[in-house]
Amino acid sequence: MPKNRDDQGTESTLRERKKRVTRQRISDVATELFIARGFDDVTVAEVARAAEVSAMTVFNYFPSKEDLFLDRIPQAIELFTEAVRHRRPDETPLSALRRLVLALLDQRHPLSAVGDSFPAFGRVVMASPALRSRARAGVEELEEALSQAFAETAPGFPDPAFAAALTVAAYRSVFVTTARRLLAGETAAALADDHRARVHAAFDALEKALG
Repeated sequence: MPKNRDDQGTESTLRERKKRVTRQRISDVATELFIARGFDDVTVAEVARAAEVSAMTVFNYFPSKEDLFLDRIPQAIELFTEAVRHRRPDETPLSALRRLVLALLDQRHPLSAVGDSFPAFGRVVMASPALRSRARAGVEELEEALSQAFAETAPGFPDPAFAAALTVAAYRSVFVTTARRLLAGETAAALADDHRARVHAAFDALEKALG
């Protein structure tokens, strides 16, 4: 008997859920290994064995070894571009992005850098030239995607690429300052209010610069 549409939809949902679970398990295992032993001293084959999948399966979910650890780059791109594309009717793109990054702070989301677990992550990145290079490439990818979102939805920006470059640079400055202070030994709780103030200062400056 052929399956009806509801059955097909349920199967599709279950497959997607299984994929998300598998991807997260691989990422979690990789992160634990990289933090324990260092990025360069762990192979993809070791990650695959620990996650009980094949190396091919790992690469089906992650384009490179670096993406195993910096696995939130796609999420950052999605969050920032969706905030612009689906902003409230009364919001400017910058207002929507300000609201997003403050929400990330309130959630103590890893993309805010405000979390006591960040130093362990940050030290792995700082110790690996390959990870630092991938992180820089991720910033460029975010900038390009945000430029496209501005071009599609924000005609008030005469130069979307310039607006995206300024916006990403402003948030990166806030992020990096917080990350460095956490690596120096300050706590997330002690930094949260200052981080929030620097977010507001950054977006105030962006609004003055971009209108």
